[in-house]
Amino acid sequence: MPLDLAAQAPELQKFAAHLAGERRVSAHTSKAYLTDLAQYEAYLAARGLSLVPSSTAAVRGFIAQASGACGPVALGRKLSALRTFYKFLVREGLASANPARAVASPKRPKRLPEVLPEEEVAALVESQRLGVPLELRDRAFLELLYASGLRVSELTGLDLEHLDLAGGLVRVLGKRQKERVVPVGSAARAALARWLEEGRPVLAAGPDGSRGRRAVFLNYRGGRLSQRSVARRLGRAVLASGLPRHVHPHVLRHCFATHLLGNGADLRAIQELLGHASLSTTQRYTHLDWKRLAEVYDRSHPRAK
Repeated sequence: MPLDLAAQAPELQKFAAHLAGERRVSAHTSKAYLTDLAQYEAYLAARGLSLVPSSTAAVRGFIAQASGACGPVALGRKLSALRTFYKFLVREGLASANPARAVASPKRPKRLPEVLPEEEVAALVESQRLGVPLELRDRAFLELLYASGLRVSELTGLDLEHLDLAGGLVRVLGKRQKERVVPVGSAARAALARWLEEGRPVLAAGPDGSRGRRAVFLNYRGGRLSQRSVARRLGRAVLASGLPRHVHPHVLRHCFATHLLGNGADLRAIQELLGHASLSTTQRYTHLDWKRLAEVYDRSHPRAK
């Protein structure tokens, strides 16, 4: 559904401004929330109802109708959009209650994160030809994603002042504007230093160089590198390395956590490095590690076969 905020309810227009200005969510998240809310507004309009006031029964009806076309992940996002929207309206005095609070979230299937073996990660990050500016950049961001466990949005949002290569640190602005400082390993520091010295000045001279003057990672025109470009260039690196699988950029964050845990790192420390608000989010990596240990046991123990 195309988004035309000018044609939508004033409450949605105010919420769109709130997402962009106060919450500073990504463009992808903002578009998804506003699309979900536009669908809810159309659902209500078809029944002679409006966004304000709304009812828990209306929210349940909308989610029930959407369940025929959406899985639990998409349904959960729609409910999250409604909860966030009405929470904003209540705060602003535009609604008296949040009708989405009493609606239970759909159960999501528990899936373990995909993780590459250490040798496959090495093959991936070392697949670049380092005489080319774009591949110097790709090698640097691949090394950094794996070395420091960054989200892709955190990677593309990095500015030059966030890097401390001498100290081996990077300052990251994560979800909900929460800042953390993460170590950068020697391989990533070397790749970043070479990119900044040899590759970045070449791209910074492009027609969009003024837009990307603060950004660590630039596109071929000199502007800030986008999340979509990171995913596309990662796919190119996967082909170059000969890996027999699709790899999403977030997989390198999973690899960062799982390989640290497998090599003896403390779970609390990994939580801090990842920027997780809750330890329970980090604990899913313990399941991955136990799975790996079980596979080793099955292969190695003489009475396991």
